[in-house]
Amino acid sequence: MVSETGISLPWLREPLQASLGLRSHALLMQGPNGVGQFDLAMELAAAWLCEASQGLAPACGQCASCKLLQSRTHPDFQLLVPEALRESLGLADESVESETKASKTKPSREIKIDAVRATLAFAQATSARGRAKVVVIYPAEALNTVAANALLKTLEEPSGVLRFVLASDAPEDLLPTIRSRCQAVSLALPPHALAVRWLSEQGMDQAEVLLKAAGGRPRLAQAWAQDGLTAAAWLALPKRLARGEVAAVSDWPVPRAIDVLQRLNHDLVRMAHGAGPSYFPAEALPKLRQAAPLQAWGQVLQRAMRHAEHPLNAGLLLESLVGQGQSAMAEAMGTLRA
Repeated sequence: MVSETGISLPWLREPLQASLGLRSHALLMQGPNGVGQFDLAMELAAAWLCEASQGLAPACGQCASCKLLQSRTHPDFQLLVPEALRESLGLADESVESETKASKTKPSREIKIDAVRATLAFAQATSARGRAKVVVIYPAEALNTVAANALLKTLEEPSGVLRFVLASDAPEDLLPTIRSRCQAVSLALPPHALAVRWLSEQGMDQAEVLLKAAGGRPRLAQAWAQDGLTAAAWLALPKRLARGEVAAVSDWPVPRAIDVLQRLNHDLVRMAHGAGPSYFPAEALPKLRQAAPLQAWGQVLQRAMRHAEHPLNAGLLLESLVGQGQSAMAEAMGTLRA
C-alpha cells in the first residue's frame, strides 16, 4: 500500500518515475508475481491524486488527498480486487467478512460484474476534490469475461479525468481487447543485492535463502516468511521429504504446499541432469543418478495443482504426494529396494 514516507519498494522508483511521464489514461503494470505490480499501481494512483506533486512526482504522503488515500476513504479513488484477496492486501472489511460467513460461501477469486457496475457509476460522477479520479484493478486477470467486457467502453473512452491502473501477474490471461486499450509498463525481477537488502531491513534472517526459494521475487519471499516459513525450514525440506515427513508441508494451504513440492522437484530434476538448482542451494540437495522417477512425480504434482483449490481431502492428498516424492527420490538416488 501507499507509504507515508515515500516509495514502499526501492526497485519501483525508476518504473514509477517513467510511468508518471506517460500520458495514457490506462496503464497495465505487468510482471512476475511477487515483484510489486500492485504496489506500483497504488504508488501511481497516489501520485495522480496528490495535491502537492500534481501527478508529476511521487506522492508527498502528507497532503489531505494522500491522507484520505492512506485511510482508504478518498472519494475519487476506487479499488477493484477479488474478495479472496482483500485480507492478504490489508483490506479486510468486517461487515463483508460477516456477510460471507453468514452465507457460508467461499470468498470469490474473481472480480465480478457487480463490482464493475459500481465502477461505471463512479466513472460518471464528478471528481469530489477537483483532480483526477483513479481506478486500480488487481489482479486484472481476475476480471471474469462478463465484467471485462462491461469495462471495455469506459476503458477506451473514459469521461473527464478518469484514469485506470491495471496490475497483472498474468497479462496473457487478459482479454486482448483489454490489453489493447492499455499502455503496458513491464516490471522485471529487482537486482538481487537490492532485494536481499530490502528483505533484511524487514527483519528476515538469511534473506538470500528465501529470496532464492521464491525465484528472486521479494514480495513472495516476504509473504512466505510472514506465513512462518524460515530459511532453516526451507533448507531442511529435501531431507524431510526423503524421510517421507508430511509435516514438512502440512501446515500450508494445499496450493502453497504443492507449489513448494514443485520447486523442489524442479531442482531435483535439474540436479539429475547435471544442471544447477534454481530454488535450493546445491549442498541442500542429494546426489542423484536418474531423472525419470522425478519427472513422473512432477507430472503427478502438475495434475494435483489443477484441483489444489478444492481437494477432496487435503490431508490424504499431501500424504500421497509426499509419499510419491519420497519414493521418486529414493529411486533417483538408487537406494530404492525392490
